[in-house]
Amino acid sequence: MKTNKTKNELSLGLKKIAVQQGFNPVGIAEIPGSERMKLRTAALERWIQNGNQADMDWMSSSKRQNIENLLEGVKSVLAVGLNYHIEVEKKPGSLSIARYAWGNDYHNVVKKKLKHVAAWLVTQRPRSKCKICVDTTPLLDKAWAEEAGIGWIGKNSNLINPTRGSWMVLGHLLSTEELTPDKPGKSLCGKCQACLEACPTNAITEPFVVDSNRCLAYHTIENRNKSLPLEIRKSMGTWIAGCDICQEVCPWNQKGVPNSNDPEVLPKEWILELTKSQAIEWDDAVWAEKLKGSALKRIKPWMWRRNAKSITSK
Repeated sequence: MKTNKTKNELSLGLKKIAVQQGFNPVGIAEIPGSERMKLRTAALERWIQNGNQADMDWMSSSKRQNIENLLEGVKSVLAVGLNYHIEVEKKPGSLSIARYAWGNDYHNVVKKKLKHVAAWLVTQRPRSKCKICVDTTPLLDKAWAEEAGIGWIGKNSNLINPTRGSWMVLGHLLSTEELTPDKPGKSLCGKCQACLEACPTNAITEPFVVDSNRCLAYHTIENRNKSLPLEIRKSMGTWIAGCDICQEVCPWNQKGVPNSNDPEVLPKEWILELTKSQAIEWDDAVWAEKLKGSALKRIKPWMWRRNAKSITSK
């Protein structure tokens, strides 16, 4: 039975439950959102038309352009960020792996936490419907997070929060319940070009536009070809899985970003110690064991070996 909470009370209560689950920042957007959502949708269409998605055909899903395709009658979106920043150094001489994948598979972690948030909402509004979304869902996740006010989309295409930087994965809870929206985020990148200048392959072709065909993260994680392009191999440095360069140089990630104390994001030991020889020598069985419960399972054993052999700096 419906509780007596007002819309504002329900919205505040929902965000409080989200924070209790370890999410910070949290925010709410209403459907259909501001005019900026139309601009973000149009920008996605241009990005795809220009072939910037490379072989990631799923980015063209029509569902991504209309949130109502995901949940009929959706009226609100709760956007959440989960901090994965850990102040720890990898072993000297080891290879580099993107920080988002150091701990347990964030898809499962975010879903599990959002299930608790959704369960609370249903107790308050039993007739409402919800849908949990992570980045595997055809949703303009960063655009809706920006609309919900938890940050802004930076020139490197990552969502940036003024106090927590961009070291966070996103999750969304779609709801048929009317909730009180927060003010959309405002870009604070200013004239900064640090991410564009630091990208070793010039994958950020212009502010806010990342060409996956040139991106180290795309090639080390998504590229299924037996060999990597020569220009990518020349620029890999020590990156075997993903790339954090554009985040590492971002000024908003240099201002005392808090460390996460969530055990789910703590780095696995092998990730901080992986050497080129190990990556090449480990057979499929060893890789299967190492990758249990990890988002890095998307990179198949043969791809780890391919990536390692492509690295020329070690």
